[in-house]
Amino acid sequence: MSPAVEPVRIEPRTGLSPRRRAEMSRRVQYVLLVVLVVVLVLTVNWRQFADAFLDPEAVQALAPRLPRAALNTLVYTVSAFAVGLALGLVLALMKLSSVRVYRAIATGYIEFFRGIPALLVVFAFGYGVPAAFDVRFDSVVLQIAIALGMVSAAYIAETLRAGIQAVPKGQVEAARSLGMSPGRTMLHVVVPQAFRIVLPPLTNEAVLLVKDTSLIFGLGLTTSQFELTRLGRDGINQAGGGLTAVVLVGLVYLLITIPLSSVTRWLERTTGHKGHV
Repeated sequence: MSPAVEPVRIEPRTGLSPRRRAEMSRRVQYVLLVVLVVVLVLTVNWRQFADAFLDPEAVQALAPRLPRAALNTLVYTVSAFAVGLALGLVLALMKLSSVRVYRAIATGYIEFFRGIPALLVVFAFGYGVPAAFDVRFDSVVLQIAIALGMVSAAYIAETLRAGIQAVPKGQVEAARSLGMSPGRTMLHVVVPQAFRIVLPPLTNEAVLLVKDTSLIFGLGLTTSQFELTRLGRDGINQAGGGLTAVVLVGLVYLLITIPLSSVTRWLERTTGHKGHV
């Protein structure tokens, strides 16, 4: 006769499921956030806040000068990006060259300009180069474009190098089998595809350059040459209104950088879905 089998006792589950705990955690966070907002609303002196950040007189004093400063910022950005892109492409090709001297020069340049603050380069071209070599820049746009472009070129070069190396080798082999020389293959086959691959990071570099134009605040610019940051600093001293000038300038920066960032995200999605050519 077989032994009796004892029934298995199933203990009731205690506690909350992970999903329920996560839901309760979110609710607690929402409650804490609402409490924090209420406390902030009740404790802030809103009159003082408005005087410090949104002074009407300061807005009226700065508003007519904002379009010119924004245009200067865009001009400096585009000029520096053009210099950085052209020089960065040369450096990228040098770093991929089979000639060791070219690779050494490109590596030295990239490491140097990526390792020093961009502000030092701006000051060097603003004051050091003219004094050391008795050179005068007739155009402040050219002066800024060279200074910021040389720094940007170091980062663009690495981006382009990665893009060139990401082009499938089969593309190069196919071009060579058609009788194209190595130089023509690089310029007509590899580089165009590499640019398509690196469009998102290049757009991101443009966003960074927009903000890097603020580094020229130390140069002796006239009022008509002010970029946004210099206008904001000048507005604090002249227009008053506390931080109103900073708020206005920051909003204009956002009007420039947010669309560029949106373009970067769109390019990332586009190139990600389509893949490499």
